[in-house]
Amino acid sequence: MKIRKNDTVLVVAGKDKGKKGKVRFVYPEDERLIVDGINFIKRHTRAQGTVRQAGIIEMEAPIHVSNVKLLCSKCNHPTCVGFRFLADGKKVRVCRSCGEVID
Repeated sequence: MKIRKNDTVLVVAGKDKGKKGKVRFVYPEDERLIVDGINFIKRHTRAQGTVRQAGIIEMEAPIHVSNVKLLCSKCNHPTCVGFRFLADGKKVRVCRSCGEVID
């Protein structure tokens, strides 16, 4: 997966289109991620003794990775992510717009 934890992303599709946020969790097997302040849903929950109170809880739901684009830290544009091998053989992510190394 080309987007990792702590990356800044821009939502390009869905109800939160145009919003920016930081990736908190990544679920590579489902190709989904949780972004701060994006894709809030409401859960109606029952009380579970003294542990949890009943009511409506707002929480962040996972969003599909195809609905976000990585924001390049140098050019500050939403970009596709490419890969390149450095001289020492290390594989790094690069911005397709400006060619800058992201990692």
